[in-house]
Amino acid sequence: EKLRLNDASLTYEPENSVALGFGFRCGFLGLLHMEIVQERLEREYDLTLVATAPSVEYHVLRRDGEVVAVDNPADLPDAGEVEEITEPWMKISVFTPAEYIGSVMELAVSRRGQFDHMEYLDEKRVLLTYFVPLSEIIVDFYDQLKSRTRGYASLDYTFAEYRGADLVKLDVLVNDEPVDALSLIVHRDQAYAKGSALVRRLKDVIPAQLFPVPIQAALGSRVIARGTVKALRKDVLAKCYGGDVTRKRKLLEKQREGKKRLKRLGRVEIPQEAFMAILSLEET
Repeated sequence: EKLRLNDASLTYEPENSVALGFGFRCGFLGLLHMEIVQERLEREYDLTLVATAPSVEYHVLRRDGEVVAVDNPADLPDAGEVEEITEPWMKISVFTPAEYIGSVMELAVSRRGQFDHMEYLDEKRVLLTYFVPLSEIIVDFYDQLKSRTRGYASLDYTFAEYRGADLVKLDVLVNDEPVDALSLIVHRDQAYAKGSALVRRLKDVIPAQLFPVPIQAALGSRVIARGTVKALRKDVLAKCYGGDVTRKRKLLEKQREGKKRLKRLGRVEIPQEAFMAILSLEET
């Protein structure tokens, strides 16, 4: 509340997450604004924050005719109750030097963009206009655009309309438990690629435990990608320099039973880097 007094563009509302507990869902002007607010809260108010990846508001038409607004993947109704899901599309205008036309077009098409028109402003500058889903823009579209054009391109976008799409909820399970804060709403054609990339990223950032930690990406009840964080292994045979092999087997069996018990009772602490891994899926 104190921060909002001198930053009117910040909006927030209380929210409860199964994975993270009580918190706030905040609205920002963009990723840069989000990073600035997070930095101020940590520096000025001495808070330790866990920030999840940004999302957009979808309109879900249920089979009973009701239209609900969903801005959290965890709130998406079951697939059997959904008639159609629409998402916000933006009209984007990219001003770029002529030599980077191919790179900009490739980026826009990879983000499900639909070409509108191209206009030469002069011999060296070009205006490209596309329609692109907002969910494909808010994460790292601008960073990728600057990177591919060496910083020369500029981006402007305005809201166009809501369009229907074949969207599905991508669930993430860590140690066989769903983590709602890592769930995504993605296009069905991109579900496998994004699920595999997310599993690889999470496998790198989730610390090893005393038991194997399976990480799965699933569409409903169907698992489409899986990775396992290997267990920390203690050498229980270090003091066995010889003797009967049955003693070694007994020690290994005891260790195996202990890991099974840990897997049933143990909980996996998910670090901040895991929630921000969603922002860098395109780099994998």
